Amino acid sequence: MTIRTASRLARCRFSRTRHTMPRIAQAACAALLLCLSASLPVRAQQTDAIQGYLQPLVANHTIAGAVTLVANRDRTVYLKAVGSRDLSANAPMSTDALFWIASTSKPITVAAFMMLVDEGKISLDDPVEKYLLEFKGQMVGPRNPDSADKSPAQLVPAVHPIRIREILSHSSGLRFRSAAQPGALDTLTLKDSVLTFAAEPLLFQPGTDYSYSNEGINTAARILEVVSGMPYEQFLQQRLFKPLGMKDTTFWPNAKQIARIATTYKLDPADKLLKPVPVSQLTYPLDDHKHRFPMPAGGLFSTAHDVAIFSQMLLNGGVFRGHRYLSEAAIKQMTTEQNGGHGNTSYGLGLGLNKGSYGHGGAFKNNMDINPATGRILVFMVQQDGPWGTPAGDAIVSTLQKLADQQVTAAAQ
Repeated sequence: MTIRTASRLARCRFSRTRHTMPRIAQAACAALLLCLSASLPVRAQQTDAIQGYLQPLVANHTIAGAVTLVANRDRTVYLKAVGSRDLSANAPMSTDALFWIASTSKPITVAAFMMLVDEGKISLDDPVEKYLLEFKGQMVGPRNPDSADKSPAQLVPAVHPIRIREILSHSSGLRFRSAAQPGALDTLTLKDSVLTFAAEPLLFQPGTDYSYSNEGINTAARILEVVSGMPYEQFLQQRLFKPLGMKDTTFWPNAKQIARIATTYKLDPADKLLKPVPVSQLTYPLDDHKHRFPMPAGGLFSTAHDVAIFSQMLLNGGVFRGHRYLSEAAIKQMTTEQNGGHGNTSYGLGLGLNKGSYGHGGAFKNNMDINPATGRILVFMVQQDGPWGTPAGDAIVSTLQKLADQQVTAAAQ
């Protein structure tokens, strides 16, 4: 007889007889039930392999704290926090903690952009210069003779204007960041940022290589503004965040949200301890709307819950709770390789592709991973700058993927 069956039987018998049994017999029956129930935490510990895996990584200073969420197409099946949100304040991590999700902002930006593609207002094969005249006459190179890049030795014209599809898949030749953004990435408006992108030569001929490019995604967001006639951040709020219920996803966390932001840590190589550091790519204070501007390629803050909502919309072919946000054709474009496999990287539109799953990570090691075959979503939220502190760190996401698959399988039974 299993523990679950015995427990149910004991409860049933106790319920039927407790009003007629002598007090001594009632006490004995209650003791039996307590004994059986004492075994249940063991089963719970066995099924919560995620917590059992992450807790030692907190103990050995690989991470300070994290939030892990596992969902299927319809609901969240696992959501727990581990470790600390702020070590110095002795504040435990909470499941509603906010994180700078960095490049996980990219698929959100591209999803918004694809709404305009669905509406026929933009074609993926349109040249960028159709919407942004500053990109006319784009040049390529020159190459640094001491480098291994593929740009020409001298400046040459681009063989074709960079296309929308190329800026969304990192195959346009645009750089990661412009020389006008040596530090923080949120100090220029989108309009001014894009002017600096267009002023620099491309790294390679469009469509012939892969180079991870914040500039490409930011350029797409500027096109979104031009075509929609609406500020990019306002478009996100009205078309995605508000209707989806992503209440904690923002470029400017307010005072209450700032209090929930997970502290960023970086391993000190001298004493092997985690030390708090600011987000160097952003400008403080974070709620400053006057001097901080939205950075579409990596500026959003969010929670595990909000990222999971967005992930469910993607997993369900563009639909969330009965409302369609994107067409199935748009989702297919986003999740199909678009960069020709260059750079040993398989990338769709705003999404990385990996062995049947798709998603995106962030600079501080958070990750969103969606497996359409198993209907599994994994959201791992952590805030750590620099390399992992232990060899086990590099295996965190791949290990969590396997454990998350087990959670979804168990939830379906």
